[in-house]
Amino acid sequence: MAGAGALGLAACTPRSQTKVKAEAAPDLFLNDLETRWDGRLGVAALDVGSGVRALWRSQERFPFCSTFKPFLAAAILQRVQRDEERLDRPVRITSADIIPHAPVTEKAVGRTLTIRELMQAAVEVSDNPAANILIREMGGIGVWRSWWPTFGDTTTVISRLEPDLNTALPDDPRDTCLPEQTVANIREMAFSDRLTPAHDALLHGWLTASPTGPNRIKAGAPEGWSVAHKTGSGARGTTNDVGMLTPLSGSPVIIAAYFTGAASATEDQRDAVIAEATRRALKALGRD
Repeated sequence: MAGAGALGLAACTPRSQTKVKAEAAPDLFLNDLETRWDGRLGVAALDVGSGVRALWRSQERFPFCSTFKPFLAAAILQRVQRDEERLDRPVRITSADIIPHAPVTEKAVGRTLTIRELMQAAVEVSDNPAANILIREMGGIGVWRSWWPTFGDTTTVISRLEPDLNTALPDDPRDTCLPEQTVANIREMAFSDRLTPAHDALLHGWLTASPTGPNRIKAGAPEGWSVAHKTGSGARGTTNDVGMLTPLSGSPVIIAAYFTGAASATEDQRDAVIAEATRRALKALGRD
């Protein structure tokens, strides 16, 4: 990342802060939200400047749904940097590629989209065929699975493609992650040298421009903070949002929030749970 960070925020925070050891977690209580909506919450939040964390079920497994897509883009961008891929390479889109939630690719059947356009579609508007095509073009799910340990993550489980990865079955380890590991992954994207500044700017732009989930993390962020994030949704009321929250001054906060099992709650109610969990995490960190 050449000091820029995959969420485009390293310029806001001295590089030395990325080495700060996380301090003991302050109190964060979310059991009332779980009880009210009969769901299970997993939250991890990190104040990048101080290293202080706020955690709730942060070492339990949660279905990640579409929150994997920024990391897929990072993996593709690394391939571009190694001259194994080109941003402008065209890929033909066929009717066989189309699955549910294809806001970009369904309009491109019979023509081509570039690798860059496919990444933007996957990250910005969560286009499912775009994600599957990118995985196919990088060599398949085995190659995609093998990328994660190279990124320092040996806990996230990659098993299936879209849309099957969204089943969110109880006690199913497939396509799951640990909230605290997701925060570590975002920090690695944001404050290492894995992406060049130009590629960093691409990913940051897509995450910031994403219109999805305005009532999740964004709704829980203080007024005036910028949010670069990626949502995910799946079966059994699974509602997720992960990203970086940055104030006008001071260090950013990385947060990963996963909510599953609340199938009886409405979408608006589940979104509100993520927003409230975000507020409480920021308050626990003293960043509200």
